[in-house]
Amino acid sequence: MNGEQIRAARALLGWTAADLAKASGVSYPTIQRMDAAKGQVSGRHDTVEAIRRALEAQGVQFLEGGQVAAGPGVALGAKE
Repeated sequence: MNGEQIRAARALLGWTAADLAKASGVSYPTIQRMDAAKGQVSGRHDTVEAIRRALEAQGVQFLEGGQVAAGPGVALGAKE
């Protein structure tokens, strides 16, 4: 997961960084830092996974590239 994917996922959901912080249980400053990352986000594995789970619970799908996408991206599907 990279910063661009986090920002795109938030945009798809209409979420602010504060919304993601609340949904994931990750601090707002950490969300801001990861949001601003160019490329892969750094941080504790459990923190990154908490963000991923919060977004995926709302239907966000992370794309790594290949047949569907030219590179990393996100798509919005059905909520879990």
